[in-house]
Amino acid sequence: MRNEARIFTLIAAFLYLTAATYAGWTANAMGVDWAGTTALVLSATLCAMCGLYFGFVARRIPLRPEDRDDGDIEDGAGEIGFFSPRSYWPLGVALAAGLAAVGLVYGMVWLLGFGLVATIAATSGLLFEYYTGTRHNNRA
Repeated sequence: MRNEARIFTLIAAFLYLTAATYAGWTANAMGVDWAGTTALVLSATLCAMCGLYFGFVARRIPLRPEDRDDGDIEDGAGEIGFFSPRSYWPLGVALAAGLAAVGLVYGMVWLLGFGLVATIAATSGLLFEYYTGTRHNNRA
């Protein structure tokens, strides 16, 4: 995680510097271009947030093979984690988000609202898929 934190922090610093340079150049030519400057600042802030998150996580977990200088490829072998083999929830999330996007594009507030509620419901179903229903593991 340390490498990812460095990468995102460097990109954020580059984007902040680019935003300041862009604002200066456009101010001399035609007045500050607020749309481009704002986009660069928001992009830099998003990268800085990701870099800070990865930095905090890197402090809490042990070093991974990618973060060690003496790490080999074999050190990263093995099980990575659990991934759901047969889930239909991602399809539901995509369809509901698409429905909300169509409502937003065409200005249909009722369709946008319905799509947002459906997106929240489908995301909740995806999140709690293995905590309820037939896949729930009864340990009592």
